[in-house]
Amino acid sequence: MKGIFPLILLLLLSISCKDDPIALPKPRIYPKVTYPEKSYTDFNIEECPFTMEVPKYFKYIKDKDFAVAAEHQCWHDLYCESLNTYVHMSYVPFSTRAEYDGLISDAFEMADKHNIKASYREEVLISRPESNVYGLIFEIDGPVATPLQFYMTDSLSHFLRGSLYFKAGVNRDSIAPIYAFFKHDINRMIGSFEWR
Repeated sequence: MKGIFPLILLLLLSISCKDDPIALPKPRIYPKVTYPEKSYTDFNIEECPFTMEVPKYFKYIKDKDFAVAAEHQCWHDLYCESLNTYVHMSYVPFSTRAEYDGLISDAFEMADKHNIKASYREEVLISRPESNVYGLIFEIDGPVATPLQFYMTDSLSHFLRGSLYFKAGVNRDSIAPIYAFFKHDINRMIGSFEWR
């Protein structure tokens, strides 16, 4: 009986000391995303006093909730169904300095609402004097609802505000490639923007 215990112990030790590979955690991967082909068309809607180039994969959807009022006739979304993403745009005409200041203040307030969750915010100036287009782009890093917002104005009577939204939970790491894809599109829209 005394000889069996050391034999069982030796057998257990030899079984437990196999050369199994060390289990390593799997690297993080993201689902494969199929991007639409980049091609652009002119955005020229009668209710909107501006033109610009927009991707062909954006579908124009007029905002039916707010577009009832005359001053909100150019409120709309540009929706990309394949990537479940949209750019909300709201155009507001103004006639006084107080209205202009209020619109600028509202744009900053909308960007500031994300400061609670944002880890970083960069503001990029839009200045195209040859087209009378001025404004600001807000790039907001972190788990925020709208990682990119912007406004454009002629400083005289026109004001347009835009926001990029993802119709899903926003984890900046997982949406980074899609965000970069749409950031290029928004930069093209801003670069081709003209008041009518």
